[in-house]
Amino acid sequence: MRKRRRRNYLIATIFSIFIIIAGYFSFFWTPKSNGQTVVTVGLIGADKGEAAIWKKVAQKMKDKYGVIVKTRSFDGYDQPNKALKSNDIDLNSFQHYAFLKEWNRSNHGGLSAIGKTYIAPIRLYSKKYHKLSELPYGATIVVPNDATNESRALFVLKNAGLIKLRKGKVLVSIADITANPKNIKIKEVASEQTSRVITDVDAAVVNNAFAQPAGLGDKDTIYVEPVNKDSEQWINIIVARTGEKNKKVYKEVVKAYQSQATKDLYKKYYGNKQIAAWDVKLK
Repeated sequence: MRKRRRRNYLIATIFSIFIIIAGYFSFFWTPKSNGQTVVTVGLIGADKGEAAIWKKVAQKMKDKYGVIVKTRSFDGYDQPNKALKSNDIDLNSFQHYAFLKEWNRSNHGGLSAIGKTYIAPIRLYSKKYHKLSELPYGATIVVPNDATNESRALFVLKNAGLIKLRKGKVLVSIADITANPKNIKIKEVASEQTSRVITDVDAAVVNNAFAQPAGLGDKDTIYVEPVNKDSEQWINIIVARTGEKNKKVYKEVVKAYQSQATKDLYKKYYGNKQIAAWDVKLK
């Protein structure tokens, strides 16, 4: 009986040591292919600009660290975080702080930002007016109806001086409007509909993802979202699982991304519509 207890104790001890070692290596190492470390990054429908940026990051990682960076494209905004949390990918790069905060709240956490990428100021467009000051009393303005994008649109209207919002809140809704001196009528529609109904209203806050395909440009712009403290929550980020946010190889990926080469590609593909956020000072 005593020998059996000793044997069971020894087996339990060996098993515990194995678990500790396995956990150690899972934290400090990522999957390898042909002897090389591989990091897979999830993106959303990468356009030519984003594809070029991550191609440059992959080349830097391979040349400097011998690490293979691969990208995997997803169709919907609900997919990359699920894939990351379930270990199907290693990192993702598609969301801003506000989106991540809301996702973590709804999905019991588990993901953390590890590096800033860019901020893409959104705009207030109009097909009827050329200047913000031309908007009439009682004008109707369309905003997206989902929580994070509506909040961002309302901050745009606040910074434009059209409304005032309850202080101290990060995520706001129409109920948080405390002053509306021009009696602006705010109409909520799905994000993808904002550009389609613009001719039926006085103005619309349209996300960049829908403005460009709709042909909305500088000629239709009457106000551009400023880059200030209100903008911080809209900065896009590279995200990892919280337990792995300090992995050395992930920090190297962030460093490879946050470069002058990336800034040059922003300018080439996006002009003034995408700004490097890692060294921007928010006032």
